Amino acid sequence: MGRYTGSQCRLCRAEGTKLFLKGKRCLSDKCSVERRNYPPGQRGARVSFRKSNYKLQLREKQKVKRFYGLGEKQFRLSFQRAARRKGITGENLLQTLELRIDNVLYRGNMAYSRAHARQLILHGHVAVNGRKVTIPSYILKLNDEVSFREKAAGSDSIKAMLEEVKGLVDVPAWILKDPEKSVGKINNLPTREDVSLAVEEHLIVELYSK
Repeated sequence: MGRYTGSQCRLCRAEGTKLFLKGKRCLSDKCSVERRNYPPGQRGARVSFRKSNYKLQLREKQKVKRFYGLGEKQFRLSFQRAARRKGITGENLLQTLELRIDNVLYRGNMAYSRAHARQLILHGHVAVNGRKVTIPSYILKLNDEVSFREKAAGSDSIKAMLEEVKGLVDVPAWILKDPEKSVGKINNLPTREDVSLAVEEHLIVELYSK
């Protein structure tokens, strides 16, 4: 399946919750979930379907996929890696997704959204421990430092963006942010409580375990 190119707001409405796909718009009164809190489509406000166990499991998977901006194949690979690790599979999955470099940029107030963070990474503007990284799915480790490369950090567009995103989201305690240098360091590994999305990850595990 190809990359989704439709309206991002439709995805939020389909899941019935904010997925914060459009940066500042999601925090304003223009948010479509607050204005039209029902599924998209001509009869979205009137249609009601019986919620089977499969549907509940599928909706949780889709919600997490869309929240972090992953495709089906990429999400399944993340789940398989989480299943091979020791511990609770669902929590392993969420921790892995939280440690993606695109997510860390967004949660560290260094990008408007996760999609914007992926664009910055693909264009070669981001470094980990001083080395350029161009893979948005790169998984950070404890004590890794994420920063903008020297040329990007000195550009007017990056400086303006960093001013705009100050305080856009609450930086979690596991990211140690240096506001002067625009550097984020993985201070601790994220726990289940650090995930900002309301999700029942055990339903995803049940879906993939069939």
